[in-house]
Amino acid sequence: MKKLFKLILNTIPRPILIRLSIVVRPILAFLLKGSRFTDPIDGKSFRMFLPYGYGNQRNNVLSPSTLSLERHRLLWLYLQNETDFFTTPKKVLHFAPEQEFYKRFKKQSNLEYTTTDLFSPLADVKADICNLPFEDNSYDIVLCNHVLEHIPDDTKAMQELYRVLKLGGMGIFQIPQDLSRATTFTDNSITDPKERAKIFGQYDHVRVYGRDYFDKLRNIGFTVIEEDYTAKIAPELVEKYCLAKGEIIPVCYK
Repeated sequence: MKKLFKLILNTIPRPILIRLSIVVRPILAFLLKGSRFTDPIDGKSFRMFLPYGYGNQRNNVLSPSTLSLERHRLLWLYLQNETDFFTTPKKVLHFAPEQEFYKRFKKQSNLEYTTTDLFSPLADVKADICNLPFEDNSYDIVLCNHVLEHIPDDTKAMQELYRVLKLGGMGIFQIPQDLSRATTFTDNSITDPKERAKIFGQYDHVRVYGRDYFDKLRNIGFTVIEEDYTAKIAPELVEKYCLAKGEIIPVCYK
């Protein structure tokens, strides 16, 4: 199964994968029913989660029902337990909307919800993150998760995120991060997809973020809370929800 998933991830374009998953998801959820692991996004339980990863695959990380990964489940729990995201009127901008969130956020009557991306079939507005068509101070919440590692000029992208966020608004900008690395590594001369996968962790990534990521956001103007949210969750739930212990949520305020 690992080899099959790896082949699929590395050969099928992501927009097509998103469409295919709509058909495959209910079949997987039925076949893997159980009680060992639970997806907090929909509350469904399974005997196992699926493996996932473009290079070295991780076991028990992809939920059969929502297709969420560790970072999605962690973000859901944070929004649900620590914010008023689901209860208070908010104007929300969501970059590259994850399908595990898309329909759920769309249905929230308290949210004025807009999605944007250059390529995603789920995007309401096709836009370049480095040149957004939105007015200054437009959104109460901006979600931009696992996007910046794809963007050559991430400084310009961060400046645009800051510009469109309202004063007092909150942004969450998750990225794949190597916390053992003090500084971010990037090399624009590396363009071969296989070499990028080897060095950056994925064929379409252009850098590996280190601990300095948070200070880069601060230099843009954000107030940043480095939220180690798994430390606030009972260890048995971290395991049951298949979370990545120690993953940091960058919670940013303007």
